[in-house]
Amino acid sequence: MKGKTLSSLTLVALALSWPLAASGDDQKKEAPKIKIPDPGVPQVMTIEGRYVRAAYNNEGYAIIGYKLANLSVGEKWMLLEFGTTVREGVKDYDLKREHLTLTTPDGKTIPLASEDDYMKGETRGLENREKVQRDSINYFPPSAHRACRIGFFAHIDQRAMSWDQVELSDNRACLGRLFFQIPGGITYGQHWLNVQFKDSQVRVPFRVFTKEEDKLLDKHYDSIEKQVEEAFKPPKKS
Repeated sequence: MKGKTLSSLTLVALALSWPLAASGDDQKKEAPKIKIPDPGVPQVMTIEGRYVRAAYNNEGYAIIGYKLANLSVGEKWMLLEFGTTVREGVKDYDLKREHLTLTTPDGKTIPLASEDDYMKGETRGLENREKVQRDSINYFPPSAHRACRIGFFAHIDQRAMSWDQVELSDNRACLGRLFFQIPGGITYGQHWLNVQFKDSQVRVPFRVFTKEEDKLLDKHYDSIEKQVEEAFKPPKKS
C-alpha cells in the first residue's frame, strides 16, 4: 500500500466539511471563514483531497471518497469508497455490516444496504460511473501496509464473493465500496459516515456541495487549507 502516514495528516484537520458562505465583494477579497462540524465524539478529522475525508481516534481509522455522491444529488443510491483499519497495538476486530451507518443532513440514520437490496437496486450504473468519477483514498497509518478487501457487496457474475464482515488488524489496510439507499434521494448538506469499533465510534464528515459552494471551494481551496493548518498546529513547547 502506498500513501501518506498519519504523522503528516495531523496538521490538516477537519476541513472541507462545513458550510461555505460568503457574499458579494467578500468572495473576491478573502476566503470565507470555516465552521468546523461537531462529530459529538473525540476524534481527529482530516482532508486528503477535495472529496476525500478521514477521521480517527486511538482505536480506529476510517477514510472515504465521495466524489460520486457529490455528483449524484437527487439519486436514491449513494456509493462511498471506504477504507478502514484499527490503530497500531489495538486487537483485531470484526467489522460487520451493522457497524456502518450514514447520517443525512435531516438527522436521519440510514443502515448500510443489504446484499439483496444492492442486487435488486440500480447499482451497476453507479459502479461504472465510479470507475472514472473517483479519487484515491489510499491514505493509511504507517502500520497498515497489507492490502485487504472489504466485501460487503458483490454481483453474482463477479468473481469475488460478498460477506457480512471483515477482520481488521493494525497491519491491514482494508478497502471497499459502501452502498446506502437514500429515501427521497441524496441532498445537499452535511453527512456523516458512522463507523462503530469495539469501544468507540468514528464519524467521518463529508458535505455534498451546492454549485455555489463548489465554485467557492475552487476559488479559495488553498486559503481554506491554510486556515485549517493554522487552527490545528500543535502547541509550542515552552
